[in-house]
Amino acid sequence: MQSYEERLTAPRSWWVIAGLIGISCALILLPLGTPAMLGGLVGGSALAAVAVSSYGSARIRVVGDALIAGDARIPVSALGEAQVLDAQEALAWRTHKADTRAFMLLRSYIRTAVRVEITDPADPTPYAYLSTREPERLVAALAAVRA
Repeated sequence: MQSYEERLTAPRSWWVIAGLIGISCALILLPLGTPAMLGGLVGGSALAAVAVSSYGSARIRVVGDALIAGDARIPVSALGEAQVLDAQEALAWRTHKADTRAFMLLRSYIRTAVRVEITDPADPTPYAYLSTREPERLVAALAAVRA
């Protein structure tokens, strides 16, 4: 049973920048001839697209009785209160309020987030900070699994 899933995709402007990187590579290789220029366009665009795609491939899921955020899999039984963070609070929790021991699935281009306490006494991680475009839905999904 899956109750929540979100992919933290990169913004469209990053894809435009990836295309511009390809054009820049092509212009750099222009003096070497047309084949080199086309190779630079294809190669530069492909490498930039892979970088943007891999950075934007992080997912947050609530599946069964676990919260899966990026590479982390946390049982819901080890989670405490989940707090919706608006843009201002999210900025505070990723800057001056941040704890270096916290698990952070942070994407700077996503303004809202959820902060979930980790209550497992064996885990030194105090909380998980998860960038999300739909914080209310994530908190509701965690509450539904807990209930």
